[in-house]
Amino acid sequence: MAAQSGLSHPAPGRGGVSVFPPVPLSAEAAPFTPMKPSGWRPGSQSEAEKLFSNCAIKLRALRADSVQLKEELNLLFDQLLSENYNRTFEPAVSIRPEDVCSLLKHASCLVPLTQEHLVIKLCQVVHHLLNQLKVIMDEHTLDVLVNYTAGALKVCSTWTHTDVLLALSTVVYGNGPQCHQHLSDLLGEEGFLLQYSSPSQSNMELRRVALTCMANICLRIPGQPPLDDQYRSVCFRAFLKTLQSTKPPDTDELYYCMVIQAALKGLQCCLSGGKWKFGGGEELGSVLAALKRLMFQGAPGVIVEWPAVLYPAPLPQYESVSAAKTAESPKSLEPPKDAAVPGKASGNKKRKSKGKGKKTKTEESRGDEREEGDAETVPAPPKGRAEEKQPASFLYPSWKLNSSDSEFSDLEGNAQSKLRVNHGRVRQGALHCLLAVVKAVEKRTLYGYWSSFIPDSPIGGPPPLTLLTIILKDLSPKVRLCALQVLSAMLDGSRQFLAVAEDTASPRTSYTPFSFTLATAIRELHRTLSLALLAETSPQTLTQVIKCLAYLIANAPYHRLRPGLLTLLWKQIRPYVRHRDVNVRVSVLTLYGALVTTQAPLPEVLLLLQQPDHSSSTGAFTPQDSGLSWRQRDGVSSPSRTPVTHSQRSSSTHSPHIPHTPGEEDSRRLWLLQLCVTLVTQPREDQSDSEGVGGGAALEPPPVRLEALQVLSHLVRGYFPLTQHYLCEIGQVSARCLGETDTSIQLHGAKLLEEFGSGIIQQYRAENNVPESSRVPISQVVQFWSEVLSGPLNRALQNEQHPTLQASACDTLSSILPQAFAQLPDKTQLMCITVLLGLTYIENYLVKTAAVRALGIYVLFPCLREDVMFVADTANTILAALDDRSTNVRAKAAWSLGNLTDTLIVNMESVGVDFQEELSDMLLLKMLQAATRAAADKDRVKSNAVRALGNLLHFLRQSQMTRPAFQQPLEDAVRALVKTVQSEATMKVRWNACYALGNAFRNPALPLDSAAWSHEAFSALCHVVTSCKNFKVRIKSAAALAVPAHRGCYGDTERFTRVWRSLATALENSEDTNDFLEYRYSASLRHTLSQALLHLLSVSQSQDMLGLSASLASEEGTGIREHLIKYLRAEEGGGEEAEKDIRGESLHPRERIGSVEQILIRIKGLKVEGEEERGKEMVIHFLEDLIKICEETWKNTQTNREVTESKADHI
Repeated sequence: MAAQSGLSHPAPGRGGVSVFPPVPLSAEAAPFTPMKPSGWRPGSQSEAEKLFSNCAIKLRALRADSVQLKEELNLLFDQLLSENYNRTFEPAVSIRPEDVCSLLKHASCLVPLTQEHLVIKLCQVVHHLLNQLKVIMDEHTLDVLVNYTAGALKVCSTWTHTDVLLALSTVVYGNGPQCHQHLSDLLGEEGFLLQYSSPSQSNMELRRVALTCMANICLRIPGQPPLDDQYRSVCFRAFLKTLQSTKPPDTDELYYCMVIQAALKGLQCCLSGGKWKFGGGEELGSVLAALKRLMFQGAPGVIVEWPAVLYPAPLPQYESVSAAKTAESPKSLEPPKDAAVPGKASGNKKRKSKGKGKKTKTEESRGDEREEGDAETVPAPPKGRAEEKQPASFLYPSWKLNSSDSEFSDLEGNAQSKLRVNHGRVRQGALHCLLAVVKAVEKRTLYGYWSSFIPDSPIGGPPPLTLLTIILKDLSPKVRLCALQVLSAMLDGSRQFLAVAEDTASPRTSYTPFSFTLATAIRELHRTLSLALLAETSPQTLTQVIKCLAYLIANAPYHRLRPGLLTLLWKQIRPYVRHRDVNVRVSVLTLYGALVTTQAPLPEVLLLLQQPDHSSSTGAFTPQDSGLSWRQRDGVSSPSRTPVTHSQRSSSTHSPHIPHTPGEEDSRRLWLLQLCVTLVTQPREDQSDSEGVGGGAALEPPPVRLEALQVLSHLVRGYFPLTQHYLCEIGQVSARCLGETDTSIQLHGAKLLEEFGSGIIQQYRAENNVPESSRVPISQVVQFWSEVLSGPLNRALQNEQHPTLQASACDTLSSILPQAFAQLPDKTQLMCITVLLGLTYIENYLVKTAAVRALGIYVLFPCLREDVMFVADTANTILAALDDRSTNVRAKAAWSLGNLTDTLIVNMESVGVDFQEELSDMLLLKMLQAATRAAADKDRVKSNAVRALGNLLHFLRQSQMTRPAFQQPLEDAVRALVKTVQSEATMKVRWNACYALGNAFRNPALPLDSAAWSHEAFSALCHVVTSCKNFKVRIKSAAALAVPAHRGCYGDTERFTRVWRSLATALENSEDTNDFLEYRYSASLRHTLSQALLHLLSVSQSQDMLGLSASLASEEGTGIREHLIKYLRAEEGGGEEAEKDIRGESLHPRERIGSVEQILIRIKGLKVEGEEERGKEMVIHFLEDLIKICEETWKNTQTNREVTESKADHI
């Protein structure tokens, strides 16, 4: 039948009457009412509803003892089966689920199991209604129907079981956990489903339906509990056994494929239906081996012997080639029954013209299958012919080498087409299962099997069969899409595994390091995905290719690889920015986002960003839009392609292979930034039919604009020195986005502003050592923020209809450079503060969290932190937020309170007592009590609450501590810190608690010598320093023990000796750990412990000499001497976690020895009597010996250095 083209007249309705009768146009005409071809109007019943209602009434009127019951039921069932209830074709069908359930329950009571023909029809009705109407059954209906079908399986003949199982599979769809009382009959050792799904079952249709039923039982609907693990394991083993079994002899290949599809679907449901743990032994390897074999089911030319089990190994396990001759073409048009490649085309026919001629009958008959099978109906060319005409055809995807030969009759072609479609479905199902396995198995477990699915070298000789083979060679776009999804899932989160890859140095000839093997695999992934990118024509699959590349870029360590990979990809992906498909354009921008994010700033990307833009936006093209040479076959390009212009060809092929270092004239030209700005702000010039249908030019679709804004944010974050020259342009883009009506665009505009502000702040941080000439001038920053704050950002802050936008605007306010904020006009500063204080009272937790965080940043600004009124207002706001019911708000309020108390300490040291006296005592008391309560909250709140407690205890004055109102809160605060130190909280919380105690000990007014809680504080720190598994917590506790500046703070001799013994024990055990991650902090721990021991010696008094001498004279003293010598020689670096300067001490070895000499002089001056005199002599001898050894070492070192320098001068 000829296809219709253009606009046609309205199709006549039933009876030949026009559906839309002519109506004269007039003001008095009745309003238009839409009608369906059947004459249906809104509010009226459809024919399907009327038929169902009539059948339900008649069915309810029937009784089991009726004379004509059988005939009536037969007629009613036929009527119910004759109607199509699918809402896709009949949107007006609105049959209530309870009516369907009532009908089916009543019908099951009327049909006895002895009437097998009626049982079959009832089962067909159950399947028909539940499947088409998508009915969600109540528990009673579910129980009745499962009971009925299970009874039918027991009573009825075997020939009925296919229909019964089909009905049962529809009933139990997603209802497996609710059928627990029937599962023993279905899935027990003698259960029907296990019997019929067994590989020994000869009836393939019965076996398929049984497997489908088991899959539906395992299927988990979101929000429902998973199936019991016992029955899920039974189903899993049944599915796996089916996948591992071979095709029985004399079995049709098509039916076998359908059985495999059902088993694959069931295995996927098992793996996706909740947490799954593979059993011990080879279970995971067996599943992967079976899935890998089925990934190539029916693939042309694949005849190999597959391993039964895959094992975790760093090297791939190659499949052995079968004895069959894979290169020979079949001599007969009908393949053997057990052929692995059914319907393989012969190479003896001449190639037909590729012009657009009339379709053959075979092609017309295959129309439906081709649409469903995604171009799988085109047979692949034989290997021999492809190799003759294209020597490099193994690099070219086989699905591109199409042949239009017609070697089958209509019936044969249709059968072959169906078989190819089902083979493709098997491959697709196997890949879906593999995706479920990748998501279910722990990443580090799966890494051992990577080599079986990702090759580590280019294809040469017998090609390994991997995911990349499917991506390049499979005929079906859907299968290629699935393979790309699996590869993306494997790459996602693999950064830690791929981090060891390295190929910057040449590998050793004796062996290949694993790091080099991984690097080779990354290069092979780049090569294969680049080929797929060039060859892919399906927009959906092309999108996934680009996404897969983005996952690869986000996880591969390019700073450890030879440069060049990203350069080639950069040039190759660039034309796709102008692809006609929106999803492709979005994925390209996602790829660019990954490129500017990975290990930023990366030197190779830095050079690529500064390359001049040789291609114009109007002349951009994609390989799919032009007749490039790789599209040509036998020297003739496709007539449907547009020829490449000279400018287009030069823009893509004349780019330099290696990025050059830009000159001064283009050093500030960022084409990627300009591209993103254009995509966000400029109309799209070349619009497709589906875009901009109106007359005017439209902007890019929102997904493209949003992704372009994301790329801009990534670019600003990773390569700020390049983007800082576009200060005004980025401000204009952000202002335009904030002024639009689309909230998503506004959010991304605010995020871009925040990133730019954060980049400026990073430039001005002292630790980053950015030269003044390389920074954005303060004047420009002030002008930038003045324009932003007077523009649409202010409106976004007050937009109560979109709280997410308000929260993002608060984050933008918090990214203002403190030095620039101080130079803003007073009214602008006041506006920022007033708005933030007001937003903390908004009910929405997102807005409140962001506002409290911004205030926590503002309170650190030098221009605001000495303003007592602002500090007080901020403190009251934070105290109110600490009582919020949202954990997020409380956590951010605790963080802000920690910042505010940091400001108090800074002001105490810089301003002095004046600031302390101006701050209200009552406000300090409220802050102390609120922080104490927060220290008992969740860990997210607690970690900053204890930090605030330490600062407050450090800030309090003597006059405040002696007041009765402060005494109990003070004790509660210290006890809260002690409890946190001793708790099982996260290590971050305990680290902060130790730091807080050390901070509190710095307050000389704190009664450490007399307070009851001081003993608990020292005991907690001594316990942690010797027993905590985390070395960073030990380091901080040792530093806290060394904080008190006077001997009296340590209490009596017993407490002082206990502190000494704890530090000595910790020093002795500083290398005892089973965690390698902790071992790297052992040097820092010894550094801090040595400092703490010397500090105790520096404050010790005569009454401490006996305890010190006993320790130094024992075996413990030998270890202390060794570690102190290493510390004084500076043989071990303190590391970033060490307390670098507990008492203002220099790290130079000579000055360390000098400090020990000062300790020796002080101890010699102590007045002691009796036994204490002997103890003093022992300590003095220990220190003298220590100094002597270190002095000799120092002199030898100096002598050797002088000799070396003199030799160097002589040379």
